[in-house]
Amino acid sequence: MVDVGGLGLTAEDREVLAHPLVGSVILFSRNVDTPEQIRALTDDMRAVRPNLLIAVDQEGGRVQRFREGFTRLPAMRGFGHQYDSDPAAALAAARACGELMAREVRAVGVDFSFAPVLDLDAGVSGVIGDRAFHSRPEPAIALVRAFMQGMKAAGMMTIGKHFPGHGSVAADSHLALPVDDRSWAEIEAYDLRPFAALAAELDGIMPAHVVYPQVDPLPAGFSPFWLRTVLRERLGFKGVIFSDDLCMEGAVGVGPMRERVDVALEAGCDVVLICNNRAEVLCVLN
Repeated sequence: MVDVGGLGLTAEDREVLAHPLVGSVILFSRNVDTPEQIRALTDDMRAVRPNLLIAVDQEGGRVQRFREGFTRLPAMRGFGHQYDSDPAAALAAARACGELMAREVRAVGVDFSFAPVLDLDAGVSGVIGDRAFHSRPEPAIALVRAFMQGMKAAGMMTIGKHFPGHGSVAADSHLALPVDDRSWAEIEAYDLRPFAALAAELDGIMPAHVVYPQVDPLPAGFSPFWLRTVLRERLGFKGVIFSDDLCMEGAVGVGPMRERVDVALEAGCDVVLICNNRAEVLCVLN
């Protein structure tokens, strides 16, 4: 999965999208102006590759790439607060939000959003924070399931992130490699619970660029233990595993880009994301 540079396609963009190793593209804010422009861009992309999958991060709150001409979606934490006083209303609102997001995104030719967030808000992660539905597993599971039901009603696949949980570390994996020094028992009893409960219902999962040294020395997105042993074998997940962006600082320590790609694929990722660095994309493709 790659990205493109602007509101329209360059000759190099077309060459990259036509490459047989490229199967999907993700849109960022720089690719977006109006709904009409997004639709023209996605149509142009599919003129190059008819079966190209097109994605975006349209979670709601502060992570919402499509804004002009789209409904401004709330941060997911708001549903958690509502759930504490009126669970039924919160579940209905979460489902409606998931369906609205999915219908608006699909209307402009985008296949899916990398959503929902299954991380729990443990009160320490600024990068997760209000993106999480709740601090406790059971309300989070119920709200995520409702949001997913809305997405599926609109015909959108669901991608849960960031396995096995990014909400209990302070560092931002865009900028550094977070280290979560808790035991397997602690992670299993807390962060892992939404993934375990929803694994059979999710179409895709994105692992975290977080290392859990008491469990495995490799970051989760590069770890056969986390992806094959835990996610595939123990949780029975049968969907697609998308790496997080391999250009993030949390991935850099694995090695040069070519090595990151190889390690992620060998660990169990089905699709690897290389974003915001065209030189690295070309290096891997060539």
